[in-house]
Parts: sequence; C-alpha cells; structure tokens
Amino acid sequence: MKGLFISMEGPDGSGKTTQIELLKEFLKEKGYDEIIITREPGGTVISEAIRGIILNKDYAEMNYMTEALLYASARAQLVGEVIKPALESGKAVISDRFVDSSAVYQGMARGLGVENVYKMNEYATLGILPDVTIHLDLPAQVGISRKKEQAELDRMEREALSFHEKVAEGYRELAKRAPERIYTIDATQSIDEIHRLIVDRVSKVLEL
Repeated sequence: MKGLFISMEGPDGSGKTTQIELLKEFLKEKGYDEIIITREPGGTVISEAIRGIILNKDYAEMNYMTEALLYASARAQLVGEVIKPALESGKAVISDRFVDSSAVYQGMARGLGVENVYKMNEYATLGILPDVTIHLDLPAQVGISRKKEQAELDRMEREALSFHEKVAEGYRELAKRAPERIYTIDATQSIDEIHRLIVDRVSKVLEL
C-alpha cells in the first residue's frame, strides 16, 4: 500500500475525534493493515510534554511567538519520529490537526501572518503535507459550548469567543486558498452524513 496522510482540522468541539475513529475503520476495510492515529500538539513522549506547556491554563502570559515555536517544535518531533517513518513504510496516518492549525490559530487569529507560520514550519514538517485535509466547519459558539460540556477548558479553549470566531473564519479562508487539498464539510450535520462525505473525498484521493 502507498503511504497515506490525512489531517482533520476544525475549531474546538467540531467532532474531529469521532470522525477520525470512523475514518480509521473505513481505511481498514480498504486494505490498510496499520493506521497511525496521532494528534497535535502531541503524538510522542516529547511532543506530549510540549503539549502540557502549551495548553497549561496557568501560562496565560505566553508570548504568541513562543506559542507558535512550541507548536512547531512538537510538530518536528512528531514528523521525525512518527509521521515520516509511517508514510515511508506504506502506512496510513490520520492526524488530529497539523500545520494548517498553526496557520489559523497563530497566523490568523494571533496575527503572526499565515506565510510567516508556514515558513517557520517548513523545517518542522520536512516539507510533508497531508494528501487530504478534512475541515469540519462549525460556528465558534457551538464548538466552545460542546467543549464546556465535555471537560475543563485548557489555555487555548479559554480564549475569548472573538478569538474562536477568528479561528473558525480563518479555517474557511485557508480552505479557499488550497481547495485542491482542503475539503470543507458542514459539521452541524449528523455524524453519519459527515462520515459519508469524508469517505467520498478520501475515496477520490485513493482513486477508488
């Protein structure tokens, strides 16, 4: 099998985790014996340690550039240790967020600039981009309300609603910039319908 890299993007609370599990089962049916599920920031011991710093609610004073560089550092470890070796051995990788999330959260919502963030991450990603990126589009208020029901909010989730609205709009703008890779789905639909649309898009990538 050819290595396959899929990223799942969207605002907090958009349902990425649920759809990743459903997509994993679909890929198994299509012949991928080993499917790597990972997340950002995280996915390795070192990256998870960095995640703990980034999302710690006690670090509200964190500088935006520091934040962006920490995300890139966690990503570099994940790519080198997990993603690149998996793709080279013909495995499928599904990542809950990847570099596009930094372009939106730090580049757009934090105001660091999309191109600046992508350039910063060229080294971290080793030039690797997903074969397809699924963007689950959801109104910011809906997503944050869901997160509040699930668990205590982390440092990023505690940002003002205006920040999360910038994130949601940022994803829409990013999808317009790269329509050949980023596929937007209305995440207010049923779980089954969202999964159907994801499978349809991934099947085209796999040329099924």
